[in-house]
Amino acid sequence: MFAELGFPIWDADAAVLRLYSEGGAAVEPLRALVPGAIVDGAVSKEALKVEIKKSPDLLLKIESLVHPLVKQDRRDFAAAHEDAEMIVFDVPLLFETGAHKKVDHVVVVSTTSENQKERVLARGTMDEPTFNMIVRKQTPDAEKRAGADTVIDTATLDGARAQVHALVEKLRAEYA
Repeated sequence: MFAELGFPIWDADAAVLRLYSEGGAAVEPLRALVPGAIVDGAVSKEALKVEIKKSPDLLLKIESLVHPLVKQDRRDFAAAHEDAEMIVFDVPLLFETGAHKKVDHVVVVSTTSENQKERVLARGTMDEPTFNMIVRKQTPDAEKRAGADTVIDTATLDGARAQVHALVEKLRAEYA
């Protein structure tokens, strides 16, 4: 919705995909850590999931390699868009990585836990046990809401869109 309004969006998940792609900056460090996760010159997220299920502490090692690369990608994006009126950083692990301390305004997009689970599982890219494992590792929604400057409730798209428009106008007035 912010993109519809013309704001540049940096997407952490898309950054990870770039880093994991053939020639991406994460390929060689992950090859050294988890050689079997490299398929056709790229990091296979499926192979990583299998390895993480076998050895849960592997996730922390992967994150210690990948998070700095993601952080650099975010800095590069910000530098490339320094003249933009506003830049939106879409960061699912904003609080977990401490990145919330490095932005001017934290927006948490939220819905009920039931809606979240239903939406994620409907994509068909994740099973329920994996979803539950990921949610357990994330900062609880109530904590994210408490740490936010603004909470966008996504119960309905129209309601969320109205909240985004109102927020943009508020921020324009505050930072003008």
